Amino acid sequence: MPQLISSCNAPLKGEIKVPGDKSISHRALMLSGLAVGRSEVFGLLEGEDVLATAEAMRAMGATINRLGDGHWEIFGVGVGGLKSPDNIIDMGNSGTSTRLLMGLMASHDIQVLMTGDDSLRSRPMGRVISPLSEFGAEIEARDGTYLPVSIKGTGMPLPIEYTSPVASAQVKSAVILAGLNTPGITTLHESVATRDHTERMLSAMGADIQVDDHADGRTVTIRGEAELKPITLEVPGDISSSAFPLVAASIAEGSDVLIKNVGLNPLRTGVIPVLCAMGADVTIENERMLGGEPVGDLHVKAADLQAIHDLPVDPSTMIDEFPVIFCAAATANGISRFTGLEELRVKESDRLGVMAAGLQANGVAVEELEDGLVIHGNDGKVPGGGVVQTHLDHRIAMSFSVLGLKAEKPITIDDATPIQTSFPSFIDLMNGLGAALEVLD
Repeated sequence: MPQLISSCNAPLKGEIKVPGDKSISHRALMLSGLAVGRSEVFGLLEGEDVLATAEAMRAMGATINRLGDGHWEIFGVGVGGLKSPDNIIDMGNSGTSTRLLMGLMASHDIQVLMTGDDSLRSRPMGRVISPLSEFGAEIEARDGTYLPVSIKGTGMPLPIEYTSPVASAQVKSAVILAGLNTPGITTLHESVATRDHTERMLSAMGADIQVDDHADGRTVTIRGEAELKPITLEVPGDISSSAFPLVAASIAEGSDVLIKNVGLNPLRTGVIPVLCAMGADVTIENERMLGGEPVGDLHVKAADLQAIHDLPVDPSTMIDEFPVIFCAAATANGISRFTGLEELRVKESDRLGVMAAGLQANGVAVEELEDGLVIHGNDGKVPGGGVVQTHLDHRIAMSFSVLGLKAEKPITIDDATPIQTSFPSFIDLMNGLGAALEVLD
């Protein structure tokens, strides 16, 4: 395993573009694979997670070709046209595409066996297995919830009305995607509105999908047996990937960085108001619409960060950004308290436990709660010098790479390879701004 060493270095300066949004990239491949005709996608994220989605859709009949850097074409099979793959589908580390693909498979008359790497096989799938079984799919999982999973989709799916017990865009999207090939109206209720990339893209492709916001949350309905139109799509930069240079430039003294063409979906941008509440200097410039999604440029300068106690946003709007925000809190002035984050225990790793251990290994005082962390900020540099165990989690690796910018002694990340799943250019991009990241083979 190649280690990654992060050291304190000069300020970060320059203009960058982060890779395409991972959530949108997954959906672009899946939904184009169900369209009738040729779709074209520019700026597709080419990380391992998205490539696993491409391979899975190919295995079920879609024709997917890479034409150039981030430029792909997809010839869909039409809704209802998926076929049983010849072999086991290996989803690597991608929990998002695994759960969403299970939704597609559930209402098609196909049989699929899915597996993944050690990390993915430890992540629960019961939250999607339950509603998908209501459509009529037969799904068997290890211990009832873990990969490998055997899926026997139904040729006669029944529409359902489902209330999600958790704030999860993956659960919502799995139900919506199962409803695509189900006669009648499928209805999904959620108490907290979650990221709506699936709804936006389906609407742009001609699906009969309705979104209703009300006092008790949000209701999404979709009429099944849709005929999806092919699309030409430019994928905006990933706000979750942008969080790393955002925090890095905020904590590295003298930094001034412009992050261009970032997706600013309002259900995804919680990291910006949270950083600003901590005293960060972040401004949004050149706001516009791109492929049905709001985008803009993020201009960030170094600032003295303060502790935070009450989040100004719902945690679901930044669930993947908490690891790097924890690192920001470690450098801040005062004691930060984060609660209501039980969801972080079932991500690529137990991110509460893994982050607490990594911060403590680098001299940061942390109290681990059942649903969060209390982090004692160091008002400047952290001691550093420790080794971080990533547990195959890409966001853990990148978060501690950022913290190394404010460490008195270099921070060692045990394995750099997980970064490839979502941000293959991360190390080169950060070093191009002035960071000191070194991979040791």
